[in-house]
Amino acid sequence: MPRILRMFVSLLHFLSLMWVVHATLLEALPTGQSGPQCVNWGVYEREAVRVYEGEAGRIHCPLFSHPKLYNYAQIQSTGHTLLWYQHTHELEEPVDLSLPTYVKHKDALWIQPASMKDRGEYICILSNLSSCVKIGVRLDVVPRKGDCDYTLHRNVSVPIMSNFTLRCPNVQHLPTKMYNIIWYHNCSSNFFGFNFREVEGDTVVINQMFTFYEGPYTCVVTYQSNGHTLNYTYTINLRAVSTNGAKEPKILNPSNRDIYDVSVGKNAKFSCQAFLPHLDEEPHVWWSINNKTLEELSESRYTSPAVRVLVDDYGDQTVERVLNVLPFKEEDLHKEFRCSVQNSKGFHSSAATLKEEVYVPSLELGCGLGVTLVLALLLFVLYRVFWLEVHLLYRSWFGTDERDTDNKEYDVYISYARNTEEEEFVMETLRRVLEVEFGYTVCIFDRDSLPGGTVTEETLQFVSRSRRLLVILSAYSAFRDAQALLDIRAGVSAMLRGSSMKLVLIHYKSTRMSRDKSHKQNAHKCVKELRRARIALALVRWEGEKSTSLSSHFWKKLQLQLPVCTSTRTTKPTTHDTSCNGDKKNSESNVLMLEELRTPNTQAHDHTTHTVHTDVLHKT
Repeated sequence: MPRILRMFVSLLHFLSLMWVVHATLLEALPTGQSGPQCVNWGVYEREAVRVYEGEAGRIHCPLFSHPKLYNYAQIQSTGHTLLWYQHTHELEEPVDLSLPTYVKHKDALWIQPASMKDRGEYICILSNLSSCVKIGVRLDVVPRKGDCDYTLHRNVSVPIMSNFTLRCPNVQHLPTKMYNIIWYHNCSSNFFGFNFREVEGDTVVINQMFTFYEGPYTCVVTYQSNGHTLNYTYTINLRAVSTNGAKEPKILNPSNRDIYDVSVGKNAKFSCQAFLPHLDEEPHVWWSINNKTLEELSESRYTSPAVRVLVDDYGDQTVERVLNVLPFKEEDLHKEFRCSVQNSKGFHSSAATLKEEVYVPSLELGCGLGVTLVLALLLFVLYRVFWLEVHLLYRSWFGTDERDTDNKEYDVYISYARNTEEEEFVMETLRRVLEVEFGYTVCIFDRDSLPGGTVTEETLQFVSRSRRLLVILSAYSAFRDAQALLDIRAGVSAMLRGSSMKLVLIHYKSTRMSRDKSHKQNAHKCVKELRRARIALALVRWEGEKSTSLSSHFWKKLQLQLPVCTSTRTTKPTTHDTSCNGDKKNSESNVLMLEELRTPNTQAHDHTTHTVHTDVLHKT
């Protein structure tokens, strides 16, 4: 009896405990209306629903995207209920299914048609007495930009030369079984005239993929619902891709042959080029420094922009990723800069070879060379314009005064035609400037010779003691005067016998060739004398009023032909001593010159007028 009683009490305790547990579980079970007690999966971010404005759109509950967890056919037998809510103003309001705009069809909610006010987040809740779970999905309504708008599309890669079937999505989920479909390729419905492409019901069958089959394929679905004609549009963009070759990625650059030139203190840029065979996945290309990625280094001077596609050949891409080092430091020369690429089929990496670039001051050299060329050109132009002044300045600084090295008494001996305007030019202008302005010692036969002497011997003495023989040439030239011709012959003979004296012609006025044949013989002799002296002959032209100023070219050219006259030397006064006209100590060369001058031809010269054209001087 006590044993039975104990068993009865134990049974009562067990039943009491089970009732408490059951009551506790019933209090904890959520209801379909207790939102906060539901398991919230957040917002389904993988794919938002996008629909054109004015067209029908289907929002599929993402809970049924995983059939192993939730299957719509099975949940009906477990007492689950699918409810739809719209998130508006921080609240979850139930969708009013009584409105013709919203139609609940199996595991999806149709909005027909969708407008801009329908945009936002929609929540599907699956619950029963024992469980509750909810998830959100976003709806985007896009305004349509015309009949050929491909804003809403999905990219699909098709292996080249393979077969492929295009299916218009959501057709099998329409709330009605009566519908019509029209297919377009590149906005044209007349594209089914090829042997390898055809329409079969709701699909487009491509028996063999070619490149000219690429592009957007659009299906336009039209159906009736609640007495309204509705439609929706879906676009699939096909692309032919390669399937040949290995699928492992490969680094093209840097390679063993490539060297990156770097300069310490300047910005450096390293380019990594990789070959990526086509795969339906996202490959990875990155730079690492000493086996650390840029994110791990966290140095701001290392930057690497996004990957840039250089070549795309049927999906096989050559891409580039650049590493910028701002700036490149000395310590970076000892670091390893490595580029790596990886996809699901393989991995490849290569390190960059660095070489410090020797700095060449190209800018400085270029600027220096340019300045040098400009200065050289400027100096050349200045020399061409002021060459006389340059020569005279050089003579004044570095020239040697001939009067310090020879025993000659006169700087200049002037030969001219007597009783002409040449004589007036010599006496009033030429002599005054040479003696007074320039400080030269001038010898003029008519002024400096003494009466009673022999003309030939005195002429020889004067010429031999002069450093320059100045001959005035004009229409009344020296070739028509016996004394002037004797002066020229004496000067030429002195030069030919090694004297340092030089002959200078002053072209006073233009000359003309006389038509009188009697003058040709003497003119020919004068030309012959000038030809013998052509190696030392200088010609200076008198240009009338333009030459009167001491700064004119005439006086500068004449100074250039005369001896150097330094400012420290005083001018010798002209004397008429016996050394000028009666020196009897003639050298052997003077005797030979005297014999040559005493030819019959010399005595035959008279004051007969001869004219010589200026071109004769050019022949000399």
